[in-house]
Amino acid sequence: MFYYLKGTLALCEANVAVIDCGGVGYKLTVSDTTFSSVAGKLGKEVTLYTHLSVREDAVELFGFYSNEELSAFRMLISVSGVGPKAALAILSVMSPEKFAFAVSTGDVKSIARANGVGKKTAERVILELKDKVSKEISAVNTETGEVFEPIGATGVVAEAVSALMVLGYTRAEAEHALSGVDLNGTLESMITAALKKLATRL
Repeated sequence: MFYYLKGTLALCEANVAVIDCGGVGYKLTVSDTTFSSVAGKLGKEVTLYTHLSVREDAVELFGFYSNEELSAFRMLISVSGVGPKAALAILSVMSPEKFAFAVSTGDVKSIARANGVGKKTAERVILELKDKVSKEISAVNTETGEVFEPIGATGVVAEAVSALMVLGYTRAEAEHALSGVDLNGTLESMITAALKKLATRL
């Protein structure tokens, strides 16, 4: 329903941001990561990407400072047993890049640091998201009919592609973004550099 909201930041406190759009104040539930990004912009114009959650007992609007965080949130709530509260808790202790890094490397401990998220839930997040990414990687690109081969021959590159796909990018976008990146760096540095390239194309 809403892709993003752009307006004046009227209120910003723990887990809550209110954006005034043309005289209407929209209350958004946010992660600590988004809160930290907008906390110093009270009274200024901000843009938050949104996700609308409709349940039998409540309608709640979630806000995210970046499209990558929104993509990570949507991937998380697709995991069985992980609701919006747990997803926000995970994204409050790690950036989208670190989340993708944790999933691609099977880092259960980092995900389990989130408030209310135990080891079993963290393991399920990694298991289910890795499986989804693997299916995407083996699928044929629906637009061109072309099957993309992994660039380079190292497992690190494949992990970087997987991590970017966890954040919602297609395999083609991930590989193009990594094509000019230093492939000798760490996995996290490769992901960060690729995200910067993708951001300049928006």
